[in-house]
Amino acid sequence: MVIKVFLASSSGSTAIKKKQQDVLGFLEALKIEYAQLDIASNEENRMWMRENVPGDMKPSNGIPLPPQIFNEENYCGDYETFFNAKEENSVYEFLGLTPPPGFKKAPPTEEEVQDGEEEGDYDREEDDAPVSEEEEELRQLEEGEEAEEAED
Repeated sequence: MVIKVFLASSSGSTAIKKKQQDVLGFLEALKIEYAQLDIASNEENRMWMRENVPGDMKPSNGIPLPPQIFNEENYCGDYETFFNAKEENSVYEFLGLTPPPGFKKAPPTEEEVQDGEEEGDYDREEDDAPVSEEEEELRQLEEGEEAEEAED
């Protein structure tokens, strides 16, 4: 699966340039493979992007602006939806990818907890990870020192 990021290499808009860089930088930081498809220099890319952005996601003028993100032919979203997924720590789900082993999901929001999700339902790697003998000894030493200080 290839993540496709449609962008404009020669955009005059600094806002668009910043949004494109934000998306690409974040994908690189997560080591997610992606392909940059330029709509400024390639008419086929521009037409394909415009035809495949769902109607309800197009702006009122009908012309979607870059960056637009796809997983192969499946539309993921634009910068705003990407940014929201990033803020919610759900970029892998947004992109339709399986999170890598060890990926830690963000704790639920208050609303999610109120909707019936228990606070402990999210991934807590530290609690589930096996503890090495050295870590356990260190923890016991620290607890012992704290107990001695409390006695004094």
